[in-house]
Amino acid sequence: MEKLPKIGLPILIGIIILVILTAKSAVTIDSGEAGVLFKTFGDGVVIQPAIRSAARSVIGRYTPDDLYSTKRDAIQIEIFEETKKILDKQYVQLNEVLVRDVTLPPTIKDAIERKLKQEQESLEYEFRLVTAAKEAEKVIIEAKGKAESNRILSASLTDKILQDKGIEATVKLSESSNSKIIVIGSGDSGMPIILGNQ
Repeated sequence: MEKLPKIGLPILIGIIILVILTAKSAVTIDSGEAGVLFKTFGDGVVIQPAIRSAARSVIGRYTPDDLYSTKRDAIQIEIFEETKKILDKQYVQLNEVLVRDVTLPPTIKDAIERKLKQEQESLEYEFRLVTAAKEAEKVIIEAKGKAESNRILSASLTDKILQDKGIEATVKLSESSNSKIIVIGSGDSGMPIILGNQ
């Protein structure tokens, strides 16, 4: 008889602890209330299906090109907003959703990369065309300037001015220390011909 209470006391304490743990691990949700299932030794709260559902909904609105390149931030924001709508009904506060990576099938990824490369080449070709057109325009403007300058100069030159310039050049040459031979030309203008070391 004395052995029974010694063995019974630990068993009784174990049963009491088990009843308390069972009572604390269960919650009764009354009508008109809602609850969130939290798994202590599992994944915590069950939000993956909500995120997957929102992601499928949002991604369906975009082309693969948008997903792979330009609109990743916008997609992330839309997934966050869609998931938040779903989880708000379940009384879960969602702070942020991060899209770490977008994985596309290799054929689609290659097609997008080819398209982006072709767009870059097209932009580069356009830039070269614009540059070449500007360079051609510059050459045309310079040529027109020279032609106008020559036209003005030709209109202002007379035989007397040319003869005067020839005389000035002959005088300057005669004053230099280099050896030379000056032959006075014949004809109406009588312009000199210069021979000798230069």
